[in-house]
Amino acid sequence: MTRGAQILLLALAVAGAGGCASVPNPDPRDPLEGFNRSVFRFNDAFDKAVAKPVATAYKDVLPNPVRNGVRNFFSNIADLLIGANNLLQGKPEEALTDWGRFAFNTTFGVLGIADWATDMGLDKHDEDFGQTFGRWGAGSGPYIVLPFLGPSDARDSVGTVFDWHFDPVGNHYPVDERNAAVLLRVTSQRADLLDASRLLEQAALDPYLFVRDAYLQRRRSLIYDGRPPRERLPEDDAPPAAAPGG
Repeated sequence: MTRGAQILLLALAVAGAGGCASVPNPDPRDPLEGFNRSVFRFNDAFDKAVAKPVATAYKDVLPNPVRNGVRNFFSNIADLLIGANNLLQGKPEEALTDWGRFAFNTTFGVLGIADWATDMGLDKHDEDFGQTFGRWGAGSGPYIVLPFLGPSDARDSVGTVFDWHFDPVGNHYPVDERNAAVLLRVTSQRADLLDASRLLEQAALDPYLFVRDAYLQRRRSLIYDGRPPRERLPEDDAPPAAAPGG
């Protein structure tokens, strides 16, 4: 078993130790809420102790143009898998746009540090294997909070395994360069969320519920490219009311 897998299993065990209590009036989308809340608290503690301070220092030390270049560099690499997922979802035109973005930004944008493709009218997309499985008809399954990774669901958790397996950054060698690149990417992404996390802390009465509902709504919208069908409500399955006088 790899070191990373051992850490993940340990985190699950620690979080699960206090997460078996039943929850009153559970949301059917979240049957593991007791467990998930424990993992949520674990992630929040780790974020406050490690991830947030590192991201804050990163934002304070590096000027905005440098941080934009780092963000664009990793975003450019991501276009390769985004294009593959668009193709798997039956959207070849979008896939060609993604790969066109990669080609233009890698060459004219100096390895993607500058985003020339957006200025040329090649729109950025957001696709992953979780969305691809959703387009293929796979149900979302129960909501899950993953250690270190945060909100997910059963389908997206499987998709994350595929995202990791085919990730060009994660497959880069030598290992020390790969680890440094992954750490830099995670730090850049966390730094971009600093303002949003502050708003969440100030505005949400129950951050767990806010994050859960926002995640599920956003993922549903992404799977249907912003045009999700109407969800069935409990009253849709209720028998029709009897006619007056019937």
